[in-house]
Amino acid sequence: MQLNWTCKHFENLTVQELYAIMRLRSEVFVVEQNCVFLDADNIDQACHHLMGFNETDLVAYTRLVPPGITYTEMSIGRVVNSPVYRGNGAGKALMQQSINECYRLFGRQPIKIGAQLYLKKFYESFGFVQCSEIYDEDGIDHIKMIKQAV
Repeated sequence: MQLNWTCKHFENLTVQELYAIMRLRSEVFVVEQNCVFLDADNIDQACHHLMGFNETDLVAYTRLVPPGITYTEMSIGRVVNSPVYRGNGAGKALMQQSINECYRLFGRQPIKIGAQLYLKKFYESFGFVQCSEIYDEDGIDHIKMIKQAV
């Protein structure tokens, strides 16, 4: 599937884009994963938002966090792929595009993420390595991972 990618700082998102982002994040993180948490954490405003669209449908999304906000390093967070479009490579394309955009926006520096444990091998395929013990976040096992700048 060929997605149309766009990356915007929070202040440049349209109302429709912001709605699509919040809806997709809620659909997956709250409903599908049955995880009650406050998604609107006041970090979005400092971030860039990478969106992959199939025509008008938001298929894939990440939040690109500048260094010094969540971690000392830059970060990729709120990684989400629409359940309707899974299994067609959109998740892999999303991560590669997210890494490229981080380097473009913030320079070639390490990228640190908080990853759901079951996705460890997926993130390892992009060069991330585990750098923490397993921890519980909202009832889901997570690990911190880092990708060194190449």
